[in-house]
Amino acid sequence: MSRTPVATLAICVFVLCWIAGAAVLADAVRPLHWAIQAVYYPLAGFVWVFPVRWLMLWGAHKR
Repeated sequence: MSRTPVATLAICVFVLCWIAGAAVLADAVRPLHWAIQAVYYPLAGFVWVFPVRWLMLWGAHKR
């Protein structure tokens, strides 16, 4: 079996779980100080890129 479909499925599952987790945590972060929100939201929006990049490289046999 090729790595590409496995990586594609893993990316889809990971991104959906990341979105759900970030949304749940956003409810907990909302009442906190604005400085904490200013750190959380960019991190939640950016950190997911690293695991997805690794999965893309793995699926393309670059790693």
